[in-house]
Amino acid sequence: MAERHWLDPLARRLLIASGQLPRPARRSNADRPATQPSHGVEDGKVHGQAEAIERDLLHLQLKLRPGRPLLDSEEVRRAAALGWRLDVNRATAEDWLRLPGCSRSHADLLLRLQAGGVQLSGPEDLQQLLGLEAGTLQSWLPLLEFRWYGTPPELPQPVPLGVNAAAAAELQRLGGLEGENLQRLLEERIRRPFRDLADLQQRLELPAAVIEAWIGRVSFEPPPPGPRLPPARRAAR
Repeated sequence: MAERHWLDPLARRLLIASGQLPRPARRSNADRPATQPSHGVEDGKVHGQAEAIERDLLHLQLKLRPGRPLLDSEEVRRAAALGWRLDVNRATAEDWLRLPGCSRSHADLLLRLQAGGVQLSGPEDLQQLLGLEAGTLQSWLPLLEFRWYGTPPELPQPVPLGVNAAAAAELQRLGGLEGENLQRLLEERIRRPFRDLADLQQRLELPAAVIEAWIGRVSFEPPPPGPRLPPARRAAR
């Protein structure tokens, strides 16, 4: 049998990577022809070939297992090179969970906001919303697309306002809290502090445009401890 395997080269690489075929023996320097290119050129060529092999293998693996998660930033980069993209404002939970470092709580928050019509305008929104480390966000960026479906909101203010502790006058300056909505917010945060923007939107039934305008402008630290009436006395007043 000839030394070259009869299988397609790409299939051979997949079988070698999975351990079903032995890796070919590396030739020593003594076995190489005398007319070899310089080490820098040769190393660059070998690296390019190895990268192409890894990209092709990932393509096959994703084709065989469409729900396969991406394991690290290198796989994210290769998937992007293959044409894969994640539409931030339309992605499913399964899409998010394929990203390395994306937890179920992250995906849940994003889907709850998406269900309320909330959109993210850029990487800063995503980082502030999820509290991501810079390295994690950077590893996702090759795949992310921030398509805006409609008119984007104004840029957020730099200093977030603590929703669970801010005075009524401060909350009014955020915009979108008129009369009854402001009173409901004050009452609801006494009953139970708000966890995040999705929780606030659902409990107050605020329009998506209001929540979008608040991204990066509000925070959700628990309120400072203080004297509180026992339930029976509160009910009696």
